[in-house]
Amino acid sequence: MNEIPPLNAAALLKRYNLRPHKVLGQNFLQDSIALEKIIAAAEIEPTDTVLEIGPGLGSLTRYLAVSAKEVVAVELDEKLIPPLKAVLAPHQNVRVVQGDILKLSPGDLITGQEYIVAANIPYYITSAVIRHLLESELKPRRIVLTVQKEVAQRICAKPGDMSLLALSVQVYGKPRLAAQIPAEAFFPAPRVDSAVLCVDIYPSPLIREEWLEIFFKLIKAGFSQKRKTLRNSLSSGLHISPIEAAELLTRTNIDPQRRAETLSIEEWERLSSSVVG
Repeated sequence: MNEIPPLNAAALLKRYNLRPHKVLGQNFLQDSIALEKIIAAAEIEPTDTVLEIGPGLGSLTRYLAVSAKEVVAVELDEKLIPPLKAVLAPHQNVRVVQGDILKLSPGDLITGQEYIVAANIPYYITSAVIRHLLESELKPRRIVLTVQKEVAQRICAKPGDMSLLALSVQVYGKPRLAAQIPAEAFFPAPRVDSAVLCVDIYPSPLIREEWLEIFFKLIKAGFSQKRKTLRNSLSSGLHISPIEAAELLTRTNIDPQRRAETLSIEEWERLSSSVVG
């Protein structure tokens, strides 16, 4: 992919009399090595359709276009559409959609039944975007996102250091930190380093579909008061007595004195099963 020329974000913005929009978290990735790391992590086949969220000025989009059969690029900022379309003019397999991905259904954007998400997204919408994709009727085969390094590490955590976000992702797919990207790879440079997060989506969630609602209710309750024991956090979060919470945990061979971050998905599954009865 060395034939793709570097894109000078600052010069392109100046040409269109634009500035990076801080409120929208616009940090344009322009480093070719970093862009190639994203493409490598995505493992795109020539027959694949790729959904890109927040293409910005098209730096990553150009790499996706030469790798995939089709790219659907959804951009929120309508002011970026003219320079984006100009950059992507040589690529006939890219469809630019102006809109908010959180208000759009992937099933309405993708024509086939399989797709990959690859994107450099604003940090502030990371959790919302991941949740939107994982809870959509048409889920991607793989999600590859450039996110804040610390967030990527949290999502990839193991029992002992789990979080609500980690569990919410890991129940649907297997996450891994595919690469690290320094702040200077962006224009303007953010204050923190980034990482390429790759999540390979399971054919079906690790928790049975009919138990997912109670699973999410339980983990939200468990992490509602992180410094407290499960006995107390579940009692508060589920509005039951501490004795009832302790009995629920004991029935599933979970020590009521443990904390939420120490439980594995398998243990949360047992707990969900016990609640459902």
